[in-house]
Amino acid sequence: MRLGGVILAKSSAAPLKHGDRAVFANISAKVGSIGDNGLGGWYGYRASKSALNMLMRNVAIEYKRSCPRAIVALLHPGTTDTRLSRPFQRNVPPEKLFSVDRTARQLLQVIEKLQESDSGEFFSWDGSRIPW
Repeated sequence: MRLGGVILAKSSAAPLKHGDRAVFANISAKVGSIGDNGLGGWYGYRASKSALNMLMRNVAIEYKRSCPRAIVALLHPGTTDTRLSRPFQRNVPPEKLFSVDRTARQLLQVIEKLQESDSGEFFSWDGSRIPW
């Protein structure tokens, strides 16, 4: 599991103690959702994304105390046309395979709409909530 997000969250707490809205977003993956898992498989990848989700959920709780205006969000980017996704793209409808630029734009739109009450939640590229 990659702990970069947690390490970054720890070092970002102090700078986020200001009174302005701030967003600390992490890229996760829908396969990390326990509630949405109807296919199984990908044990290690699913477990690592679930762990990231839980860690960021904990960060959101702690930030609520120390940085009350900070929003911690997990984001599922959808299937992005990269080397990582190429082996799996044959099963992805063309309208659900996003360029890197489109993915970035979609995630920024989700981030812009986040409210403080959304902190600690998991969102898809289209803004819909993903179950834990």
